Amino acid sequence: MTPEVFSRLRYGMFIHYGLFSMLGRGEWAMNRERIPPGEMDWLAKSFAPAAFDAEALCDLAVAGGMKYIVFTTMHHEGFRLYDTALTPYNAMQVCGRDLVAEIVAAARDRGLKIGLYHSLNNWHDQPDAADALEDAASHARFIEHTFARLTELATRFNPIDILWYDGWWPFDAQGWQAERMNGALQAIQPHLLFNGRNGLPGDFGTPEGHLSAPKPWRPWEACMTLNDHWGYHRGDSNWKSPIEVVKMLLKCGAERGNLLLNIGPRGDGSVPEDSAEIVRKVGRWLREGGEEAVGDVEPMPFGPLLREPGDRGDWDHAGVFTASGNTLFMTLLYFPGSKLVLTGLEMRVEGVDVAGWGPLAFAQRDGRLVVELPDELAARFCPVLRFACDRAPSLYRTGGMRAPAVEHPRYDPLPPDIAY
Repeated sequence: MTPEVFSRLRYGMFIHYGLFSMLGRGEWAMNRERIPPGEMDWLAKSFAPAAFDAEALCDLAVAGGMKYIVFTTMHHEGFRLYDTALTPYNAMQVCGRDLVAEIVAAARDRGLKIGLYHSLNNWHDQPDAADALEDAASHARFIEHTFARLTELATRFNPIDILWYDGWWPFDAQGWQAERMNGALQAIQPHLLFNGRNGLPGDFGTPEGHLSAPKPWRPWEACMTLNDHWGYHRGDSNWKSPIEVVKMLLKCGAERGNLLLNIGPRGDGSVPEDSAEIVRKVGRWLREGGEEAVGDVEPMPFGPLLREPGDRGDWDHAGVFTASGNTLFMTLLYFPGSKLVLTGLEMRVEGVDVAGWGPLAFAQRDGRLVVELPDELAARFCPVLRFACDRAPSLYRTGGMRAPAVEHPRYDPLPPDIAY
C-alpha cells in the first residue's frame, strides 16, 4: 500500500486491547497507579479473553464501513498479545491464543488493510525507558530489546500494511535509532508504511484527539476515541454520538484524511454494546450515501475575513457541504423540515437527489435554491443530498443579507477568537 492509497481509505477501526483491559481503568492504569511489574505478572495469569472474537471484530469494522484496522500487539504495559519467543509475558503462554494472528487472519479474509500497533516504550521489561535514559549501557540493551520485538513482529506477521508506533517516550529519532529501525523492518516488508511516532515524520501524520490536517498537507489520519479512554474503562460512558462521528468523517474527508476511530473491548474481549451500535449506525449512513460525501471529495475552504483565492465553502445551520467534481453533497445533520433553502450558490443546480431515494423537486431563482423534502426523509439518519451542478460547486455568503458591492469582510471585521 502506498501513502496515496492510504490517504483514500478514509475510515479505520483502532482496537485497544491488552492486559490493562482487565483492570477496567484505562490503558495507563499501570503507570498512573505505579503497579509493579510483578503484580502485572500475577494479573497475566488470569488473562482469559473468552469473548474475544477476531472475526466478530472485523465484521463490526466492515459493518461500520471501515477499510482498515489497527490492533494493539503490545501496549505500554508490555504484555504481548501474540506468540513470542522473547518473553513468557504473552497471551499464548497464559491462555494458548495468539490474538494478533487471529485478527490478521480475519482482516485478510475480509479485505481489510492491516495495521499493527506496537509500543516502543515498555513499563514491564528491564531495563525500562527510565533506566535507558539514565545509563548508556541500559540504553543499548533497551534498544536491542525493542529492535528484537519489532523484527520478530514483522517476521511473524508478513505481510501487513502499517506498523503503527506509539509510546515513544523518552527519545527522539536519534535516541530510538529510528532510521535504522525503519530500514530493518522494510528489509523484511519493503511495502510497509510507518506513522511518525519514532521521531521521524513517517509516511502519514497522526493527530491525536483533534482533526487537524498537516500543513503543508501530507497523508494523515486523526486517531480519536469513542469515549474518553483508549482502553476499556468501566466508569466511562461518555460516548460520542453517531452525529459526532459523522461530523468527524466529513471533516476528515474534506481535508483528504482518514478517521481512525477507537473501540476498547472489555477484559474478556467483548465489545461494549453502546460503542458497537454507534459504529453500526454510522456504517448504515455510509452505505446510504455517506461514503460518497466523505470519499473522493475536495477541500471547500473558507475564512471569516476577506475572501482568499480558492475559498468556495461555507457553513450552514442544517448540515455540512462537501464536493467532488461538479457534484455538491450536503449531509443533513439537522432536518430542516419540508423545505431546504440554500443561498449563496455560485453555480446552477441541474438536479437534486438522495442516494437510494430518488430525485427531489427543486427551484432555483432570485439567489435562492428551494428543495422539497419528503416527510419520510426525516426518519433517515443524516440523509445525504446530491446536487448536480453546471460547474465546480462554490458558495459565498456574508454576515449581511447580501454581499456588498465593495471590498468587505465575510463574517468578521477583525481576526476572531472562534473557529469556523
